[in-house]
Amino acid sequence: MKKQTKTKQNRSGFTLLEVLLVLIILGVIAALVVPQLTGSQERAMVLAAKTNIKQLEAKIELYAIEHDASYPESLDDLLDPLDTDGNAMRPYEKTFPKDPWKQPMNYKLESSSDGVGSMEPRIWSNGPNKKDDDGNGDDINNWSELEESN
Repeated sequence: MKKQTKTKQNRSGFTLLEVLLVLIILGVIAALVVPQLTGSQERAMVLAAKTNIKQLEAKIELYAIEHDASYPESLDDLLDPLDTDGNAMRPYEKTFPKDPWKQPMNYKLESSSDGVGSMEPRIWSNGPNKKDDDGNGDDINNWSELEESN
């Protein structure tokens, strides 16, 4: 009788235990990293909204300079402006301005608090919750920082 010898088989690949261990490690890393990334993204979007508001504010001020210190009645006036004689002008904005959450920017004129009776533009984004809180709540606006500094 021939003696059968056990030959050692060369196996390639990973065992189930090794694969599970790698998946567990990746899960732990993802659990630690993902919350950090989402918080950073939210802060970046808020900063982008503030920047958009500042840019829009500059365009509104330019409009007022070119229209005898009169602010636009609505943001639509930036898209199709007319000069003081009623002639069409180059638009200040190509499309209706939106915030980083793809919501339209909000704008209204309010009486200034200086007591002179002048008007001042109020611009705000609906913020992360995408609901118009009239510039309050999580809305991002152009007057909160001014009131805090006074």
